[in-house]
Amino acid sequence: MPLDLQQAAGTRGRFAPYVLGTALLALAAVAAAFCLYALIADEPAAGFVITIFAAGVPGVALRLLGRAAAEPTRREAIAGVLLTWSLVPIIGAIPFIFAIDFGVINALFESMSGFTTTGATVITDFGAVPDTIFLWRAVSQWIGGIGILVLFVAVFPQLAIAGRQMFFTEAPGPNDERLTPRLRHTAAAVLAVYSGLTLICGAAYLLLGMTPFDAVVHALATVSAGGFSSHAAGFGYFASPALEWVAVVFMFLAGVSLPLIYRTVSGRPLLPLRDSEFRAYTAILLLASAVLSLLLWPVAQADAVRQAAFHAVSIMTSTGFAAEDFAAWAPPMLAVLLVLMLVGGSAGSASGGVKVVRWLIIAKNTVREIRRTLHPRAVLPVRVGNSIVPEDVLRAVAAFITLYVGLFAVSTVALVMFGAEFDVALTASLAAIGNVGPGFSSVGPMESYAGLHPVSRALLTFVMFAGRLEVVTVFVVLMPGWWRLPRRSPLSWWRQDRT
Repeated sequence: MPLDLQQAAGTRGRFAPYVLGTALLALAAVAAAFCLYALIADEPAAGFVITIFAAGVPGVALRLLGRAAAEPTRREAIAGVLLTWSLVPIIGAIPFIFAIDFGVINALFESMSGFTTTGATVITDFGAVPDTIFLWRAVSQWIGGIGILVLFVAVFPQLAIAGRQMFFTEAPGPNDERLTPRLRHTAAAVLAVYSGLTLICGAAYLLLGMTPFDAVVHALATVSAGGFSSHAAGFGYFASPALEWVAVVFMFLAGVSLPLIYRTVSGRPLLPLRDSEFRAYTAILLLASAVLSLLLWPVAQADAVRQAAFHAVSIMTSTGFAAEDFAAWAPPMLAVLLVLMLVGGSAGSASGGVKVVRWLIIAKNTVREIRRTLHPRAVLPVRVGNSIVPEDVLRAVAAFITLYVGLFAVSTVALVMFGAEFDVALTASLAAIGNVGPGFSSVGPMESYAGLHPVSRALLTFVMFAGRLEVVTVFVVLMPGWWRLPRRSPLSWWRQDRT
């Protein structure tokens, strides 16, 4: 066998263990830092100690089994993604069980909500929660935000998942490189922008009156589009218009494509003006803010513009911060927020939802089909910006929308069956699959999900997981072909190493 083929065979099956092992070791390192912080602050540290061993021991074993230079197959890359995003939240739930006497379902819900940057909570007594847990929730959102960004801009496009193969044609790094080098290059570029935004946001919060602890927690939750707060009243606790406007700016940036921000700050300042998704994203937010301002004016007057802008940006970017209880707003205002939940932010951002670029593709494809009824023989390509959307991308987007709406509908019906009111079930399902966080009524921003049936909370935990991973990635394991073993033996890499 030629040397290059032997090397390829020798690394097969090594990518998923390496990625999963790296993620678990990173989680163990974070837990170790939290253990030290808990001891210094005289807060419960047992959960963090157990997390260190639960993540560290298998992490070391998997890292030794894997190889950094391994070239993964599609099946292995998807398996690595699914295992990582399953095991990390499961192990990350341990501190919740030990620190605030959570049951297993509640702990898994809270942990999954953090790592998927959803921001939904089952905490009812914020005064009984140690500061280490508030910080753990915020850090889990920040880690989940950078993790999903790397997947969105480096892994999913190359695997053609949910039509992402055309969304990042100018992402950092050459397009013809293998997955692993591209992943490293893209991760470094995205992490630099992500970390820079977090530092600037935290400094702004600190200068405008937040305590250092609150500034750190809310900066991590803002830039990750997560929305966890250390106060039951959320952002409204601070009652500061200046802080809310700063939050609007950074939530807006959290919903913008990080590769676009990277290229903009790297010497192409006018690039956002030529980006069709950015223009549409900005236009939708301006329109929604204007409509909400008009609807709020009779009751809020001078504060109407600020409240409208804050909540429009918060909901559309799936951050989920609340400066007041918007669940108590009039139905027309709630209808606007409901639409924004469906829209989502930009592709390549930490925000959830369907994403603006997919709605652009759907809208333009719909116009094409209407025109085709008049000109059935005409060649009518779908364009987004200067790019022609390939037919395989159109099919992928259609499949994504079908699965997204289907899972949303099924979870809504299931929640109703387990006792939830219809408006609660509808908005809880939409907030979970779109990773928004708060819904309306009893799952509103000043409430929690603790009142839902345990089965409903378990279901929503899965819905958050599926929504964060673009739905298609999760449902691929239900296909019979996924479970057919490849012709090559899984232990072939071991035999190659021995020879």
